[in-house]
Amino acid sequence: MAAGKSGSFKMLEPCKPPPSKKPRKERNQGKSLGTTSSTEDMQREIWKEFPEDLFEAVIARLPVATFFRFRSVCQKWNSVLDSQSFSQHCAQAPQANPWFYTITCENVNSGAMYDPSLKKWYYPTLSYLPTKAIVLPVASSGGLLCFLDICHRNFYVCNPLTQSFKELPPRSVKVWSRVAVGMTLNSNAASGGYKILWVCCDGEHEVYDSLKNSWTRPGSMPSCIKLPLSLNFRSQAVSLGGTLYFMRSDPEGIVSYNMVTGVWKQSIIPAPHHLSDHTLAECEGRIILVGLLKKNAATCVCIWELQKMTLLWKEVDRMPNIWCLDLYGKHVRMTCLGNSGLLMLALRSRQMNRLVTYNVASREWLKVPGCMVPRGRKRQWIACGAAFNPCLTATA
Repeated sequence: MAAGKSGSFKMLEPCKPPPSKKPRKERNQGKSLGTTSSTEDMQREIWKEFPEDLFEAVIARLPVATFFRFRSVCQKWNSVLDSQSFSQHCAQAPQANPWFYTITCENVNSGAMYDPSLKKWYYPTLSYLPTKAIVLPVASSGGLLCFLDICHRNFYVCNPLTQSFKELPPRSVKVWSRVAVGMTLNSNAASGGYKILWVCCDGEHEVYDSLKNSWTRPGSMPSCIKLPLSLNFRSQAVSLGGTLYFMRSDPEGIVSYNMVTGVWKQSIIPAPHHLSDHTLAECEGRIILVGLLKKNAATCVCIWELQKMTLLWKEVDRMPNIWCLDLYGKHVRMTCLGNSGLLMLALRSRQMNRLVTYNVASREWLKVPGCMVPRGRKRQWIACGAAFNPCLTATA
């Protein structure tokens, strides 16, 4: 598919039984209570005069899944996605909860998306991604996801809802070692666009600018930052005000890169004791740490907030005790999906496979229904993923 082009969108859901047939008596009652033809004609005349701009304003505020069902009604409704005024209405609409795009251990070449508002899984057909290589989501910003193949060579950006897609040009630096990736939207709303940064442990890094469609080398890592970086690849980069934050160890702390000024900084921050499987997140300008706290046979998911004055982690919440008891004595591993506001935590062991969401602002823990592929009966194990804001107008 050509760069930036949107394709047809299809979402598969787990198979449901066909609707049961109503008794004849109920069907006859429905006919007798139906509207008359004159009433139908009157309603048709009323809706024909419905203001076009108000129509688009209403459509822009529909749940995403509902919008795609409405697109199939007629050609006019199907073309609303290409309307400039519709894009403006979408920008003014309240931002929905982030969705989660996940890759399961059993199906690495296809993804599953979770809508936390409806508590529903969808199984998109992303036909534009390469089928002969394994590509994984490594970063996100707004309604866009950034993918990188497992050989760390080729980057792809797409909107998983509209299938707007772009394969990025080859990098100028031939580095095939593992890299950490961050993504930001340009602050200038008029020009739009986005930037992507990759950095590896030896300090080599590059920035991609979608407006220029090219990679650039901003310079070398400053001498004040200790190399190698010992990056935590389990933790996705956090974006705050145009700055990307990455976790590192030896020394433990955070390295940051300002995508506007091109300045690197380092903060030495000791990690909490007995911590594992930890990752960065953010909420309303605050940097959050999520991880497993393990001591003897006890395991618990804990949340810390970075104190700006002392540069120390302060525990602010932990998983409910009744849930922590289920983890007791089990060799649990955790994967954190999403890093802004709403998080999905995949907890797994040989005896357990559990998904929960955590709302950083409201401190609410919720269980997530199991991920079941269409026509499948086995709950899937989530290997990795990323959160994205469902946006109908974001283009790669």
